[in-house]
Amino acid sequence: MGEILPKLPLADWIDSFIDWLVFNFEFLFEGIAEGLEGFVEGIVTGLGFVPSIILALILGLVAWKFCNWKIAIFTFVGLFLIDNLGYWENMLETIALVLTSVGISIFIGIPLGIWASQNKTVGSIITPILDFMQTMPAFVYLLPAIFFFNIGVVPGVVASVIFAMPPTIRLTILGINQVPKDLIEATEAFGSTTKQRLIKVQFPLAMPTIMAGINQSIMLALSMVVIASMVGAPGLGADVYRAVTQLQTGTGFEAGLAIVIVAIILDRITQNIGKKNQGGTV
Repeated sequence: MGEILPKLPLADWIDSFIDWLVFNFEFLFEGIAEGLEGFVEGIVTGLGFVPSIILALILGLVAWKFCNWKIAIFTFVGLFLIDNLGYWENMLETIALVLTSVGISIFIGIPLGIWASQNKTVGSIITPILDFMQTMPAFVYLLPAIFFFNIGVVPGVVASVIFAMPPTIRLTILGINQVPKDLIEATEAFGSTTKQRLIKVQFPLAMPTIMAGINQSIMLALSMVVIASMVGAPGLGADVYRAVTQLQTGTGFEAGLAIVIVAIILDRITQNIGKKNQGGTV
């Protein structure tokens, strides 16, 4: 078949398109890079002002409020262990990367999900794009990100956003579409506008499902920290990557354990926030 039809120069087309974007919008990419880098550094600096033992205690109390005393103890002991092993600063950098990525995913994803839930045409366009974003290997996202934003934390954030955003959009659409039709009909009977129905009925009832999407986005963003370290993103992922390249099994295990602890803490807290929201709506 390849002998009959000539090979499409798809790679050349993509390279030319990337070069055109870099040449014409370099100023925009530089502004985005400076903004994201400053935001991440601001989170690290802000968290770094708080002594590690105090921050561990605060997060433990947060876990107690939203979860239970077992998760609270795990949070405090886990963070204390990370500090004891010498990965506290790197953990703060990882949390800053994850929070930035998830924050952008929420800021873009929830409005897109609401729009797609209210407009079938938009939904039919967004769905294949989400499929593409979720099935494309995460390493591929790093290539254009490097061209646009150079190496460092910014391409890691951009790649994490692309990789982590789909669950937020999908579950926002799902949550809003799952609101019982009789409630929708009741709001229409009382003369509610589309905006009133969305804000007062659909969005509050969909909140537990939306929180599940945010939870998944957090986990996906956290899974990107090692991949992002390949383009210079700091944090625990850089420790794991360095340990792999230098065959340091013990160091790799320590950094990997720190990532697991952070993942469990974030997962349990966000899960239980969603459950409490569900209980509040009932």
